[in-house]
Amino acid sequence: MSVTPQSLDLTSYVAGTPIASSERLEVRNPYSNQRVGSVTLATRAQTEAAIQAGLQGGAPLTRYQRSTILDRARHLLEERREEFAQLITAESGLCIRETRYETGRASDVLRFAAMEALRDDGQVFSCDISPQGKARKIFTLREPLALIAAITPFNHPLNQVAHKLAPAIAVGAPVILKPAVTTPLTAIRFVELLYEAGLPPQMLSVLLGPTEDVAEVLVRDPRTELVTFTGGETVGKRIAQIAGYKRLVLELGGNDPLIVLDDADLELAVTLAAEGAFRNSGQRCTAVKRILVEQGILEKFTERFVEKAREYKCGDPADPETRVGTVISEASAIHLEDVVKKAVAAGAKVLLGGERRGALLAPTVIADVPRDAEMVVRESFGPLAPIMAVRDLEDAVQLANSTAYGLSSGVVTTDLNRAIELVKRLKTGTVNINEVPGYRIESSPFGGVKDSGLGIKEGVIEAMKCMTTVKTFSLPW
Repeated sequence: MSVTPQSLDLTSYVAGTPIASSERLEVRNPYSNQRVGSVTLATRAQTEAAIQAGLQGGAPLTRYQRSTILDRARHLLEERREEFAQLITAESGLCIRETRYETGRASDVLRFAAMEALRDDGQVFSCDISPQGKARKIFTLREPLALIAAITPFNHPLNQVAHKLAPAIAVGAPVILKPAVTTPLTAIRFVELLYEAGLPPQMLSVLLGPTEDVAEVLVRDPRTELVTFTGGETVGKRIAQIAGYKRLVLELGGNDPLIVLDDADLELAVTLAAEGAFRNSGQRCTAVKRILVEQGILEKFTERFVEKAREYKCGDPADPETRVGTVISEASAIHLEDVVKKAVAAGAKVLLGGERRGALLAPTVIADVPRDAEMVVRESFGPLAPIMAVRDLEDAVQLANSTAYGLSSGVVTTDLNRAIELVKRLKTGTVNINEVPGYRIESSPFGGVKDSGLGIKEGVIEAMKCMTTVKTFSLPW
């Protein structure tokens, strides 16, 4: 039943001009291994050309023009929603029901960015409010950065790109995009859509190529005023080491707990655990990576959770009935299979799943997972659901905070006081009560602490702040 869209041979772009190159990157479907397409690779000289084009810019766009471009792009994306969903499925192996949902989220990003582009974010400060003051007023305005480098991951090939590009367009800042090598086709198609929507070409380039010729050049170059990166913490820390004196927005990995307290609504708890662990094949930085259950309800929860997990059909990503497609590659699936085997060797029990076929890994429920198992100490980026018993709320807090990560967390409880206590004590950028750790809307602040990030938030509104500089000026009043 697997259907791969017609093979796409695309190109990188320097300010809207296609790159002519004999070097191409081939993209294959993780499920079928069919060829999905290819992309031309850029050289160091072409990266330099993209930097110069972005810095030269053109006539600044008005707020109305920026908003109009974003709104046109949203309409174009909604018209081509199915085309984009099928392309994401073909190059990533994510099931079609997930990729259709992703296109809807990307439409929201464009909608909210178009709205924010029209909003005047200036402030006014009266200066005659103290004995030292004067009859003056201080005003603020925001000016776009000269050039932004955006580096995006494979797991949300459209929405993560939209989250970098739409806020930049909203503030009028030029961007050079470097998408993931495993899922570049969706990113390039989206860039072409933005050009079609009226974005001036000098505002956006998209480059694929060797790390030393593209990504590292963009990160190191002092003319790049911001590097915004979403991906693993190892690469994020490397960026922080080599970037020099510039702004960094690093949205890195997560090891997000779902804490199920003994007063929880069990049906809600098992639903959130399954949705959080298995959607997007578990390949989300905010996916449920650890399920911490109070001892008193552990047996009931585990029994119901296994039943719920059986509903998540794993198979052909193009089949609308499939709920879990592949992970990004067979190598990733083998790694996940290995961490399950290590946990079992240390005393864990596989209650459901664990089978692998190529890049396809069945949703896997694991009980009695030791607290020092690699599966729960590091980030396991796939459809694994480790269940861990906790004695009480205090034990849950200590275990939840015990890893190097601090992105998101979820709590299932009917006790408001316990909910508030966990909001205060969990060391994560987000705490969601009676919801999965990753719940948000596209304009709300999002980001983590510790190895999950530097505490700088994304989301449309916060990203726009990071992509601008506040200027103050005063006038006699």
